[in-house]
Amino acid sequence: MEASKVYFTDMRCPVGTSLLQKLQKLILRAGMDSIDFEGKFAAIKIHFGEPGNLSFLRPNFAKTVADEIRRLGGIPFLTDCNTLYVGRRKNAVEHLDAAYENGYSPLSTGCQLIIADGLKGTDDIEVPINGGEYLQTALIGRAVMDADIIISLSHFKGHEGTGFGGAIKNLGMGCGSRAGKMAMHCSDKPVVSPETCRACRQCAKYCAHNAISFESGKAQINHEKCVGCGRCIGSCNFDAISNPSDSGSVILCSKMAEYTKAVVDGRPNFHISIVNQVSPFCDCHGENDVPVVPDIGMFASFDPVALDRACIDAVNAAPEIASSILSEREHTHGDHFTNIHPTTNWRAQLDHAEKIGLGTQQYELVKM
Repeated sequence: MEASKVYFTDMRCPVGTSLLQKLQKLILRAGMDSIDFEGKFAAIKIHFGEPGNLSFLRPNFAKTVADEIRRLGGIPFLTDCNTLYVGRRKNAVEHLDAAYENGYSPLSTGCQLIIADGLKGTDDIEVPINGGEYLQTALIGRAVMDADIIISLSHFKGHEGTGFGGAIKNLGMGCGSRAGKMAMHCSDKPVVSPETCRACRQCAKYCAHNAISFESGKAQINHEKCVGCGRCIGSCNFDAISNPSDSGSVILCSKMAEYTKAVVDGRPNFHISIVNQVSPFCDCHGENDVPVVPDIGMFASFDPVALDRACIDAVNAAPEIASSILSEREHTHGDHFTNIHPTTNWRAQLDHAEKIGLGTQQYELVKM
């Protein structure tokens, strides 16, 4: 497959130039204006951030993209689907409250906000997955599938279940309804190391399915209730919870790539990733740790696979921040995100996405 073009600009801003102006130039140079937006609904898939987390994308980035879509004649809206886990984004009312609290509103972004899978996360459409190996259909939030055009605007960061989160995770996991998210997560279940567990009960606090108990004085996970979402892994400060092998991560990443294919197949799509405040965990957490590398820049492409590959290559080439979790981990795996999350396999999402025809990992980086 021919290499895909990925466009890049750094975060440097001479006096008189803003990051938002650079973002506008980036998406135009990358060709977003070649899409026919006239009179069409354009879903801008974004993560509004869990309240308490401060590393999610600022609404200003979304406004820049929405303004450009309006200029091109389109009808933009910001969207995300409800979550499986305990938090403030598990139904549309709380989800919108959380978005407003984090600064996202029609006034700040220039467009409306729509929770794609409805009030309780049940408003979805079963979509065929062309070339799916693990799944034949995907349960996608209805508003995402009703849109004519899909634009992903991602905050690139680490993730406790998939290694990293970029365009594929934003679209695949993010556009799945609550039932869709469960279908992606249910392949493997985490286990607890009794020797390491401190019985702090933090894991139980974040389990949405009441699968964790402390009858023996240590955390125990009931695998009949557990859906394998991995929130307990990320919430444990003592690394007492992990996947028993990396197969769970491989299957999760592969299913996520298949969901992404279901979302983008058959309609125009374009992808933007902002690589700043690269936190080790997902923006779904109600907190964020110190970034693991310095801010890098902004990337855009028509190919989500090439985009994710370019972003992770850039992060892995960057120096670690000495005060971050990365500086505390053993550097035995050859890349930053595997050093942070050694039970994950981030390569699986890119390898499987390439295999099913979502895109290519071969890219030409065009620097602006």
